[in-house]
Amino acid sequence: MLPARRATRIGGQVLREMADLLMRRVKDPRVKGITLTGILISNDLRYARVYYSVMGEEKAILQAQAGLDSAKGFIKREIGLRLELKYMPDIIFKHDPSLAGGEHMEKLFQQIRKEESSDSGEEKE
Repeated sequence: MLPARRATRIGGQVLREMADLLMRRVKDPRVKGITLTGILISNDLRYARVYYSVMGEEKAILQAQAGLDSAKGFIKREIGLRLELKYMPDIIFKHDPSLAGGEHMEKLFQQIRKEESSDSGEEKE
């Protein structure tokens, strides 16, 4: 098996376990509502960049980042036990703004639809 394929497979397992831990075991209220959106793991399995998204303003993002950083040791220990890895990757949490961007685009589309329907309503009268 190629190292990159192994890293991808392990990355998927790490992400699933991490999502389960955040949902069920981490009690920090700052991590509630966080969605893990992806993981990039190095081929040597030493480093993992985990992307997350959270709804809210900059303050919510900063609180989520602080909560994840606080829980990082617990998460690494639990995943190491669950997956029985020789080396547990060093985890770096990064905010993924793509969901917020998608939400912004959806609001713009709704606004356009509303304007188009009100324009067509005025033409009928």
